[in-house]
Amino acid sequence: MPDDFEDFVRAHEPRLRRALVAAYGPEDGRDAAAGALAWAWEHWEKVRGMDNAVGYLFRVGQSSSRRRKVPRLDPPAGAHSPAFEPDLTPALAALSEQQRVCVLLVEGYQWTQTEVAELLGVSVSSVRTHLRRGLAHLQRSLGEVSDGVR
Repeated sequence: MPDDFEDFVRAHEPRLRRALVAAYGPEDGRDAAAGALAWAWEHWEKVRGMDNAVGYLFRVGQSSSRRRKVPRLDPPAGAHSPAFEPDLTPALAALSEQQRVCVLLVEGYQWTQTEVAELLGVSVSSVRTHLRRGLAHLQRSLGEVSDGVR
């Protein structure tokens, strides 16, 4: 296999993995990313010519992860620290897949709304809507009021 596949993986695997972990949780997201990259390896001639190969592979990973309706979002390491909100994990799991992906990628991984829109194959305004609704749901779930005080 040409070196360009290895270059592609080095350049794009972290973003693909983060996006799928945002959608399906740590274990299933990593499995979905690995599966999508294995598919890319087998179909490299097709993938290498795509304008949005990462977005396409995100959808390949989604297809392989549809077996789980609700992601398993394990609390992060250090979950007992005062900075971690213990109700955040179930609140994130309660979001729709699109809302969860938008919130985690934009707020958690600092992706731009344009990058998320490209990955998901939707408009930036759609990402904005999912982000706004997801954040509003999280604020309600976590009992936060407009000034940020519980």
